Amino acid sequence: MQLAKKRDAQMKTIDRSIPTTEQTNRKTARLSVLPTRTILKIINDEDRKVAEAVRREIPAIDKAVDLIVERLKKGGRLIYVGAGTSGRLAILDASELMPTFGVGPETVRAIIAGGRRAITHPAEGAEDSYRDGAKSLRKIGVSEGDAVLGISASGRTPFVLGALTYSKSRYALTIALTSNSNSPISHAAQLTICPKTGSEIITGSTRMKAGTAQKLVLNMISTVTMLKLGRTFGPLMVNVQPISTKLVNRATRIVALATGLKPNQAKRRLKEASMNVPAAILMTKTKLTYRKAARLLRMTRGSLQAAIALAESKPE
Repeated sequence: MQLAKKRDAQMKTIDRSIPTTEQTNRKTARLSVLPTRTILKIINDEDRKVAEAVRREIPAIDKAVDLIVERLKKGGRLIYVGAGTSGRLAILDASELMPTFGVGPETVRAIIAGGRRAITHPAEGAEDSYRDGAKSLRKIGVSEGDAVLGISASGRTPFVLGALTYSKSRYALTIALTSNSNSPISHAAQLTICPKTGSEIITGSTRMKAGTAQKLVLNMISTVTMLKLGRTFGPLMVNVQPISTKLVNRATRIVALATGLKPNQAKRRLKEASMNVPAAILMTKTKLTYRKAARLLRMTRGSLQAAIALAESKPE
């Protein structure tokens, strides 16, 4: 009953005025009759504004990363929630973390309105259900140890609003990512990231500037979070999963760069480490066996830097 009252209060805050992301861009009134190159230049000029809009939000992004890292270090999760384009961008970012950093959905996951089918098929009506948004977070047992990032260009998507409101009631950290300030999801969240991208090239097509801003922000949040969690070794992507010829070659180069081994030596060491890049580097730097290196990496939750420090402080 109390949650329902909160929902009604939240929904009443939705301003019926047109969000900036839905307004007409005065520079594109004659777009369809302009030469192709002119259209391309207009799009490029508008896109250039996106990076600066994101840059202005770095203080908020900085705060979000620190709060997320704090929770993930204690075993919590980062959960993205979105609908339509926002949901698909969330799915993309979360799914890239396993091949890049060796982190799966047990740590970072994405929920899209309409479920898995909505990833490749339009399910725009699914975004209108506040109840389903709340239900999706209840289903995965969101708790105070988690961080929930709701993504909505307009800032008023009911599915995202329901997810954030429910998550907040469970004492999870709630973050809103939107392109419209003073929006309902910003009121539902504890922290708001709002790159103001303005009106779109094609009126209302938020897959363009607003979507680009979302992609940039999600990349920044997930990448810096992984850095802070020790899922890289300096700038090296040591948790790459060598499951293809290209990635085996990349893993070999990373081991060589991190250790000073020659390429053929790095490849042999990688095989000795069961294709585990951090273990191969740890074995080389500390002279540990693969079994001991793997154990240290488990103890440090996959942080190679922490494992090296631990091995050096307690030589076996």
